[in-house]
Amino acid sequence: MMFKGMKVWLHVDDNQQPVVHNNKVLIKYQLDQDHEYWVRKEAVEPIDPARLKKPRAPLPARRASRPEGKGLRPHHPFPPKTIVAYTDGASSGNPGPAGIGILLRFGSKEKEISRHIGIATNNIAELMAIKTALKAIRTTQIPVRLYTDSQYCLGLLSLGWKPKRNEKLVAAIKKLMERFKDLKILKVEAHAGIDDNERADRLARGAASSPASSP
Repeated sequence: MMFKGMKVWLHVDDNQQPVVHNNKVLIKYQLDQDHEYWVRKEAVEPIDPARLKKPRAPLPARRASRPEGKGLRPHHPFPPKTIVAYTDGASSGNPGPAGIGILLRFGSKEKEISRHIGIATNNIAELMAIKTALKAIRTTQIPVRLYTDSQYCLGLLSLGWKPKRNEKLVAAIKKLMERFKDLKILKVEAHAGIDDNERADRLARGAASSPASSP
């Protein structure tokens, strides 16, 4: 299929029909990549088979359910001595009272950040969480892997999407990203039982509802 001028692989069911959830379909840019993306069904269109170098193939079947339980984390191989960050933003009302939640981990050391950011949209809260996490990481010469469950943030910061709003905030984050020798922003699925992401979510939601959240 085609998505925004690029060839992608579309996830289909056993009957070769697209898997649709909330009017979105699941795609990959490469079959062997870790990341999958939910995009609007209308944004994906067939491509002329004559242009394909090899026959189209469905994505590998996904498990019907994910295991639940403590310690569940997405699988990405990390270089040695990597700082791992989970970020999340929450807004009650969109826009409305908003907060950010961050979990930083380096080896056995952890740090949590929960902060009320006033009235904001959910997208702004997600971006602010990433910005705050990057500013909190003072060591820029070792690998950093930052997780977000926001496709919006991933697209703007890693996939070359052009911001239609929040341009100054996006530019400020990209400026911070340039400081790091080895930084990757990774997509994690929301509310999938991944403990660290759930912790960031709880921190963000708690901060959104409490203006007295710690800085």
